[in-house]
Amino acid sequence: MMKRIWRRLNEQRSSSMQEEGERQEASAHSSTAGENSGKTKKHISTKEAIRRFRTHALDEKKHADVVRVGVQDALWSDLYHHALTASWAAFTFWAFVSYVLVNLLFAVLYALVPGEVTGPHPLSFLDLFFFSVQTLSTVGYGGMVPSGVAANVIVSFEVLLGMMVNALAAGAVFARIARPRARIIFSNRAVVSDENGVSALCIRIANCRRSLILSVDVEVALSRLIVTHDGHLERRFEPLTLVQAHVPVLRFAFVLAHVVTKTSPLHSCSLQELQAEEAEIIVTVTGTDEAMGQTVFARTAYAFDKVLHNHRFVDIIHTRPSGGLAVDYSRFHDIEAHAPSQD
Repeated sequence: MMKRIWRRLNEQRSSSMQEEGERQEASAHSSTAGENSGKTKKHISTKEAIRRFRTHALDEKKHADVVRVGVQDALWSDLYHHALTASWAAFTFWAFVSYVLVNLLFAVLYALVPGEVTGPHPLSFLDLFFFSVQTLSTVGYGGMVPSGVAANVIVSFEVLLGMMVNALAAGAVFARIARPRARIIFSNRAVVSDENGVSALCIRIANCRRSLILSVDVEVALSRLIVTHDGHLERRFEPLTLVQAHVPVLRFAFVLAHVVTKTSPLHSCSLQELQAEEAEIIVTVTGTDEAMGQTVFARTAYAFDKVLHNHRFVDIIHTRPSGGLAVDYSRFHDIEAHAPSQD
């Protein structure tokens, strides 16, 4: 993929070099043209092309390969955001590690005041650790109790900290579970159908929940990697106007359609050009979940190797013999070929 971009970039530069050479032969006495030619002869390496591409490329799910220089990760001031965006495995791991470290810290503090925590037998460090666990969670089984002033002061701070930690942890877990998610699925492929002489790019979406999604707004854009005249790689986004970009109610499935007219960005581009420019079709969906009353989002992207021409989506909504509707989600991604238009 990167080599294609690098090869395309150098081909464009080679053609510009040839044109510049012809201009030099026609006007050899012009030193300014020679200087410009010297600037034009510069090529970039494959590594440099990859580096420039990765700073502009769309990554659907992961962002770990992007290094942000000059911006510090504000972990403590943005702890809530990190708690929400971390994976469940990472969230559980760091919660467990923090829990153990806090109890170890207080166990050390209790060990520094020996004899002020009493129990049925001489207490070991492990006993003090479990005493801290009981105090932090405000369980207090009664087997071990603080008996000195220093131990009671430490217990007071630990109980206060425990109430705060428990409240924050419960809030973070609830926020992760209650975070609104759109159960919207997208078709695995996009299709270009030219039935009835009208060429249209079509993408199917569907609501997987029983509740409705209200006031759905859809935006589709063409993302292309453009080589500018000065040799820079630039990611451009061009909107693809839909026949119906606003859907009042999304109950089952809906087909998004973009008619490829003369004003469409897809009209003047061949499939080979789009693939060479690493083009993608980006789809974003925004709506309001009727049951939760919250705004939900969904997005996806299609490379042009996932776009099939002269195909259409099969019908998945049928009328049952009893009179109701049946939506066959098992055929949601199914498509079928159709004869090309004769127009």
